[in-house]
Amino acid sequence: MVELNIVDAIKYALEQEMDRDKDVIILGEDIGKNGGVFRATQGLYDKFGPERVLDTPLNESGIIGFAVGMSLYGIKAVPEIQFIDFIFPAFDQILSELAKFRYRSGGQFTCPVVIRSPYGGGVRGAHYHSQSPESLFAHTPGLKVVVPSNPYDAKGLLISAIRSNDPVIFMEPKRIYRAFKEEVPEDDYTVPLESAAITREGKDVTLISYGAMLHITMDAADLASEEGIDCEVIDLRTIYPLDIDTIEESVKKTGRVISVTEAPKTAGFGAELSALVAERWIEYMEAPIIRVAGYDVPFPFVLEHDYMPTPERVLDSIRYVYNY
Repeated sequence: MVELNIVDAIKYALEQEMDRDKDVIILGEDIGKNGGVFRATQGLYDKFGPERVLDTPLNESGIIGFAVGMSLYGIKAVPEIQFIDFIFPAFDQILSELAKFRYRSGGQFTCPVVIRSPYGGGVRGAHYHSQSPESLFAHTPGLKVVVPSNPYDAKGLLISAIRSNDPVIFMEPKRIYRAFKEEVPEDDYTVPLESAAITREGKDVTLISYGAMLHITMDAADLASEEGIDCEVIDLRTIYPLDIDTIEESVKKTGRVISVTEAPKTAGFGAELSALVAERWIEYMEAPIIRVAGYDVPFPFVLEHDYMPTPERVLDSIRYVYNY
């Protein structure tokens, strides 16, 4: 075991997979000698050289276009988009090409590209470095969308993503890149892409979250326990495909559901979770299905901590559904 934070776990996974498979290459802006803006690829250029660690021009559409072409020829490309806010120029490549190749070719071609990118607020990055567009990708058939919340999962999920035969959007919560360390196996291991985790067991209220907001949710559950409310917390880990079985078991047990996400509330992923619960298990509900989320405004700079969910905001919703 080694003690790693999330960004080091990412680097560890990349290095191990590049050691294991010579067809794995990484590409992106400043990822070579500079090691990436968050140093997630530091040292990989020196070890694997410029043929497998490619510094690219400042062109997101080109980065993803290159990766798609490489993957069609059997190369496992793992591009990095420096901040997920910059991914929008590459949307046509992702939505129209990457996500569609298997379908449009009748299964003759696959595009197993893994797009890594830091996402989310809480680092005073303002609205060009703080967005959470996971729902846009989850709405696109053909993509898997993965959001780890801790170092162990970050390494295991990234290895699973790289070995998957599907395109994966791998969203890394930069707010907690270096927030804490935990023990991570040095050996090869994977975390299934379709499996959520119960990070806290409880019987009164189900809290569903992922990424950086998982820790806000856990803090809220701690506060609720001081008031005698027993919350169960689900870390989705992969928002598409969704682990419906784990959600079902928890929802049927508690009868109360709150989702916690940091993207704007309208049409965010919390809305999908609410619709899922209402569609399948409404007869078990003891209270309205609640979304705690960001507000429907561009991400603010000065007021970012008023915009993002806090344990106190989540606690207010816990009290509401518990006493409904």
